Amino acid sequence: MQPILSRPIVPLAFAIMTAACATSPRPVAPPRLALPDAAIRPCALAVLPDHPTAADLDATYMQRGAQVVSCDAARALAVETLIAERRLIDEWLRLQQGRRQVG
Repeated sequence: MQPILSRPIVPLAFAIMTAACATSPRPVAPPRLALPDAAIRPCALAVLPDHPTAADLDATYMQRGAQVVSCDAARALAVETLIAERRLIDEWLRLQQGRRQVG
């Protein structure tokens, strides 16, 4: 019976394949920012009752004004977050292109 030469080769081949996989770059996703809760929540607006009085009109007018200001602040926060995320992605893409040119 002839000795089997493949047995010593199998662990060596496995080690080489594992080492080759370990050196290959892993795919990396671009950065993502989480939107704050205030930017995600829908804006609430006060509604007049069925038979409004002058006091109801005044109160609703003041309440809606405050709600519009709050809603606009949430919108501005969402826009700022989006712009910051796009800047991070642009910087990430520049770094990725630089790595490709070097490697």
